[in-house]
Amino acid sequence: MKKTLLLLTALLAGVGAAAQTVTYALPRTAIEFEVEASQEVFHAGPYARYAAKYLGVEARTQDATGYTITAIRLRPTVEADQSVRYSVSLGGSAENALLQLTSQGLVAGQEGSFSHEAGWKFPLAAVSDFAMRGVPANLTTGTGVLHAGAGIVEQDMLVEKTPEQKASEVAELIFEIRRNKYKILVGDTDATYSGEAMKATIDELNRLEQDYISLFMGYSQYNTQKASFEVVPEIGNKNQVYVAFRISDQEGLVPSDNMMGKPIYLELKPEKVDMPSDAKESNGLRYRIPAVCAARLHDGVNTLLQTRIPVYQLGIITTYPIKK
Repeated sequence: MKKTLLLLTALLAGVGAAAQTVTYALPRTAIEFEVEASQEVFHAGPYARYAAKYLGVEARTQDATGYTITAIRLRPTVEADQSVRYSVSLGGSAENALLQLTSQGLVAGQEGSFSHEAGWKFPLAAVSDFAMRGVPANLTTGTGVLHAGAGIVEQDMLVEKTPEQKASEVAELIFEIRRNKYKILVGDTDATYSGEAMKATIDELNRLEQDYISLFMGYSQYNTQKASFEVVPEIGNKNQVYVAFRISDQEGLVPSDNMMGKPIYLELKPEKVDMPSDAKESNGLRYRIPAVCAARLHDGVNTLLQTRIPVYQLGIITTYPIKK
């Protein structure tokens, strides 16, 4: 509003008794959405298929990526509607009338300014890493048979463990940790634990247990994605329903024209705006009275945000008479 007043003052500088022609555009509302989503990158554990057998629980066996909207901010902004421009001859008391109308929806000489920041959605793709989570050794000792001449000799040798053998070892470690925690809590140990010592010991055992469990159940990494989108309501849209943006399982928050994502809809329900009783169609200043709209953002089923906002282009255009 301050910018508008300054521009109007500049346009009207020097206006006195002589008439001066001023061109101006009526305002329109653009609805801006600032959206935040959480990205979950799930890494399936290397022993996920053995979780039911050794731990008695079902585990996810496939890596996956998913997105969840965590925050939405709706902000209506006003800009000049270049499709609705007028000119008027001003003089005498017209200057005061023009300045008064700036608070009622008149935009004069202001083309609008835009400033958007761009950046990476996420850092490099996350890669699973179970190396520090207690993966057991890959080799074990086995017995082989060698044929030496007419005799048979048995000899110890290193052989590779099967995935199930390693899963069995990790499961046994989990149960051993749980047994040790129980003994510490009930005092069935040679050492005495109390206060901070007991807490520190239990915390460390819990950490080790979770590392081993993740080899079966997997683990998730989380990132935050932020994006901005904009909708400019159209007068000719009878339903006043728009795709504000989309959310994709692969890319997260994407624009409305990216058909790979699930649509998030903006639905507007304008309230009726009555024409002022003293409005005249004679020469004067035209201005817009905005329609107050019930705005609802939803995914087709669930409502994500609901509020009321003024939208200029869905209102009416009327005239403010000026006495020359």
